[in-house]
Amino acid sequence: MVSVFTGVPCVVLLTINAIILFTLRSKQVFRETSRYVLLTNLLVADSLYMMISQIIYIMANSRVFLSYPVCGTLILCASLTDSILPLTLAVMSIERYVAVCFPLRHSSIVTLRSTAAAIALVWAFSFVNVLIRVVLMCQFPFEELDSLEMSRICDSFVVLMVPAAAKYRRVYNIFLFSVAGFIVTSTFIVVLISARSASTDNSFARKTQNTLLLHMIQLILGLSSTIFYPVSVALYEVMSWITFVRMMNVAYVLFFLLPRCLSSLIYGLRDQTIRPVLLSNLCCGLKITGKTHFSR
Repeated sequence: MVSVFTGVPCVVLLTINAIILFTLRSKQVFRETSRYVLLTNLLVADSLYMMISQIIYIMANSRVFLSYPVCGTLILCASLTDSILPLTLAVMSIERYVAVCFPLRHSSIVTLRSTAAAIALVWAFSFVNVLIRVVLMCQFPFEELDSLEMSRICDSFVVLMVPAAAKYRRVYNIFLFSVAGFIVTSTFIVVLISARSASTDNSFARKTQNTLLLHMIQLILGLSSTIFYPVSVALYEVMSWITFVRMMNVAYVLFFLLPRCLSSLIYGLRDQTIRPVLLSNLCCGLKITGKTHFSR
């Protein structure tokens, strides 16, 4: 029942992401527009993160014990895709800032080449984080273990138990979300000020403000997931087991799955360019069914 509670939303969100990704690849305008290229990158990373985290979560609920190498590989893959969210949100906020404050220079500043460079830089930064975690993971005294088979469920705190790993995780999360939060917040404030000027398209600026505000909500939810474990340890001491398990399941959906679905909602439903094509793809099956029935 627990797996169904978390699995159904995950499957629904992955399906929505898959349809939006298909929509973004179906039209040339989406493939050649920077904001949609960034959205494609974000949806791919979010989908991979949801799949990996859901696999780990189902195995944890099923009490499936993995080996340390397999668990470490899953944790590192999740760490790689997890960092993409705040970094890409920061890049997308900068793109929206340029669109509002420098509309005449937007096409020359935000090009496909600069967008590809930004995406490569985002993934490179995440890869560096993974490499550092690999080094910290190698400091674990595996030679003192009787077997590489784990006696606990797979978790990042199990495979990264050295003291330096906890310090690094704390410093990295603070740095990552401080930088991303500063960029998203500052661009929101600048766009808010620009919206009051006579030379700015107020309706476009307001839409951009709402988009940046939703980005901040995504960042806050993503930050909540980083403090999820220490808070859950404290709550475990004062809650009954049944209440604790229910709380953990709700928190997993809110802090781990929900931030990954906001991207598709922000751009899939609000974007006037994507929405008609997306609805057309969603209704394609009904149209085919209607034509087939009529021909019969």
